[in-house]
Amino acid sequence: MAIETAEVANGVSTLPESESTNVWPDAAAEAAFLGEARERGEPAGAAPVEAAEENGAKPLPPLEELVKRIPAEARELLDDLFRAKFTAVRRVRKSDLKREGESSD
Repeated sequence: MAIETAEVANGVSTLPESESTNVWPDAAAEAAFLGEARERGEPAGAAPVEAAEENGAKPLPPLEELVKRIPAEARELLDDLFRAKFTAVRRVRKSDLKREGESSD
């Protein structure tokens, strides 16, 4: 397997544009990756969506109402840093929430 190197002069790469940009993997590469992950025992793919806990759950408020609860300065900062857009309101299980003091390991 040959490894190509690119020279960069004045911020310009000598690789063709198709090789210097990030390209999303095709379906075959994705399937191979997921197969290898399964062989290693890693969970592959998206987690299945489970029904919300129905312990007297109230209907979810409209998205616009929840967005208004976020201070305007925080919304502007989220937009500047991450181009964050709020798209949906979803219920999560309490067991999926990280508690204060828990490690992410």
